[in-house]
Amino acid sequence: MNTTKNKMLGCLYGQAIGDALGLGSEFMSKDEVLKNYPDGLKNYDQIIQDAHRRRWAKGAWTDDTDMMLCILDGFENDQFNIHSVASNFKDWFNRSPMGIGSHTYKVLCMGDYVEQPEMCSKLWWDLSRQQSAANGALMRTSVVGLAPCNVIEQAEAICKLTHYDPRCIGSCIIVVSIIHNLVWHNKQVPYDEIKDIAQRYDNRILEWVDAAYNSTDISMLDLDETYSIGYTLRTLSAALWCYWHSPSFEEGLLSVVNEGGDADTNGAVVCAILGAKFGYTSFPSYYVENLYNQAQYHQKITSFINQVVDEKA
Repeated sequence: MNTTKNKMLGCLYGQAIGDALGLGSEFMSKDEVLKNYPDGLKNYDQIIQDAHRRRWAKGAWTDDTDMMLCILDGFENDQFNIHSVASNFKDWFNRSPMGIGSHTYKVLCMGDYVEQPEMCSKLWWDLSRQQSAANGALMRTSVVGLAPCNVIEQAEAICKLTHYDPRCIGSCIIVVSIIHNLVWHNKQVPYDEIKDIAQRYDNRILEWVDAAYNSTDISMLDLDETYSIGYTLRTLSAALWCYWHSPSFEEGLLSVVNEGGDADTNGAVVCAILGAKFGYTSFPSYYVENLYNQAQYHQKITSFINQVVDEKA
């Protein structure tokens, strides 16, 4: 398989796989994960069917990957059409999706969202006293890194369609930069360069970059911390930790989903990066073959990948 296509396919399958398996431990503390999965959460068919999780089929992705597909469907003429992406978000919202985050819900429910998405986004950020920095933009941003050029500008614009905080924007830029360099240049963005990106957007990002780089174990990141599991920088730290420390796609996947917290989002971001790093051909076949609606998903993402690669050529 072509190296670029292998990494692209790994990124987009990684997104959905991390999301789908992470649902099994979403909103759980690490102690609850151990109680429900004493031998570790490893497979979709283990996922307990409580009131939250039984709304999805086993192996199904959640809103994280739904919104990523809204972005993917906005790719036109070598770039993402920001208006089309906003319209796709609104159409998706109007179908009453499951699992939508509070901040994203507030922005998308506004009547003039499609006409003025960034204004709506900034309004809700201002109403939060500029404190709202949820991970709802980071969870969906992986596909932006697969664009052949201008990914920074596109990632900023797509982030601000719902999340205006500079911590959210900086988080997205870091992840998009990592994925883009892995896919198109076969290059890992080094620690110092990631810190430089962080400083350009918000100095508060720096401590989370350092924590990921210096922690010897993912448990040191406290991903199940009760009051901030949905914080964009907590998810970013999980992604960076696995980017630097996971020796394989599967080990990164299992390490993050067994920490609990916002595990589907953490899993989606982590595994999109690891998929771009290690490639689709490194995946255990179980996770691909047992993904819910796998055939439909494969058709959609391969069509996108072929379009991107053909336009790049």
